[in-house]
Amino acid sequence: MKVEQIGSNMTQVSTNGMTILISYKTPVACHIQGKGYFKTAKHWSVTTSKHITKWLRSNDYSEVTEKPQDFFDNLLEG
Repeated sequence: MKVEQIGSNMTQVSTNGMTILISYKTPVACHIQGKGYFKTAKHWSVTTSKHITKWLRSNDYSEVTEKPQDFFDNLLEG
């Protein structure tokens, strides 16, 4: 597992073919190898929304699919 601070209150965790964006202490977006980019459907705050947009743009995504917050909450547990 690789943990990297990529901005103020922005952390990126890479593990098992996944890269997960954590805003403050909450996972809110991810890239899963072979499946694509995903972001939370829940609106947290203006700042967290900016974190998600910044992260997706920096990774040059082509498509993003919204998932319920539960999906992201469970990513690091398994």
